[in-house]
Amino acid sequence: MMAAACAIVPGAIAAQSAQPENILPMRAEIKEQAVEADTAAFISEPVVQAIDAMAEPDYPVVQEWPVDMAQALAATIDKLGAEGLSPADYNPAGLRAAIAAGEGAELNQLASKAFAWVVEDLRDGRTPMDARKQWFVLDPDQDRYPTGKLMADALESGDLAKTLERIMPEHPDYYRLREELAKTPASSTSRRKLVRANMDRWRWLARDLGSQYLITNVPEYQLRLTVNDTIVRTYRTVVGKPGRTATPQIAESVEGVIFNPTWTVPQSIVKGEGLGARVLGNPAWARAKGYTATKGANGWVSVVQQPGPTNSLGLMKLDMPNRHAIFLHDTPSRHLFGNAARALSHGCIRTERATELAIALAMLRGGLTGDEAKAVMTSGKYTKVGFEQTMPVYITYFTMAQDINGELKEFSDIYGRDAPVLAALDKPRVANRKRVTGEQIIPIEDNLQDS
Repeated sequence: MMAAACAIVPGAIAAQSAQPENILPMRAEIKEQAVEADTAAFISEPVVQAIDAMAEPDYPVVQEWPVDMAQALAATIDKLGAEGLSPADYNPAGLRAAIAAGEGAELNQLASKAFAWVVEDLRDGRTPMDARKQWFVLDPDQDRYPTGKLMADALESGDLAKTLERIMPEHPDYYRLREELAKTPASSTSRRKLVRANMDRWRWLARDLGSQYLITNVPEYQLRLTVNDTIVRTYRTVVGKPGRTATPQIAESVEGVIFNPTWTVPQSIVKGEGLGARVLGNPAWARAKGYTATKGANGWVSVVQQPGPTNSLGLMKLDMPNRHAIFLHDTPSRHLFGNAARALSHGCIRTERATELAIALAMLRGGLTGDEAKAVMTSGKYTKVGFEQTMPVYITYFTMAQDINGELKEFSDIYGRDAPVLAALDKPRVANRKRVTGEQIIPIEDNLQDS
């Protein structure tokens, strides 16, 4: 196991971990919008201060458009079908009528609005937020690339295409889908819509995912360790069952690796399933299972499973604090990775070869050598290896994407999340005024029991 883990971290990759990354939102107004969407806990005060310091100046909503630039905009709108968007959404007829009438207030109004709509959909996604089920990713791109600033840059440079390139998704999977759309006949309506829907999902994410990151596509049941958008290692996963315990889509930061973790048992099991009473009433059985129980003066019982071979989290978990209580972890029930369909958990993501991943991350971001990481893991003691620099992790949901072998494939829509996105493509465009879904956050209480 150790040799395999060391082999996946060449020196060139390890050296990149010292490079700074900036994947944070970049304006203080995000905090206000986060409060409205009940996501304020995602934004810490130091982050807000950094956002304030990097805020862009405001630019007019309406700017002056010369005829030649308005014509370039009209030509760009005509080509938006290649990006999975519908040119009709951006009022091309009205824009051309204003162009014919010449420069002035009407052209400025129509061209500015059309440009803003194009930017919003290419940068943030066309799908309205209420159709993005269980999508809790706060996309920072509209703060990195404010619409008014982009408009001013395009008008000043005279190069509309180059300006818009700055907001296009960078990930190679987006361009693979774009190629698929180009070669799919217009008569293949359903397939074209599925391609367009998954192209749009890439726009929901940050354009730049970082130089090193973890990304998992829930319907594929795979996790990728990725460097510069190139897969370094892949790991099978077990994800949440459909329904209340379906795994939500989030983008978080991994702060470290916990070797030999403890598991604080949810009260739904301690009280609801009687585990607390059993642990207190049968000490020998509890010791064999690694459980310790504490009963407070008020009668409240808490149960913690100590590190060991029976621990339900296995030998590692990633420390990625979030209000969903979602994290990636090992499992003693490794036989489940042999199943073809692996939507079996209560929301958290169980990871194949998790100790290999833990050692790799402890080396990449924790500053340990391979031997040091292995020694920590085999010690049997709870140990948190904090990262020198956090690592982004993206829990995504694509029903058409490149698989781990680079083949474009369709994946089962295990949570039924395609339907609202596909329906939105048939409806007129609407502005996305929310930054994240307003859906209820359901903290996961993973009971970690096999199905």
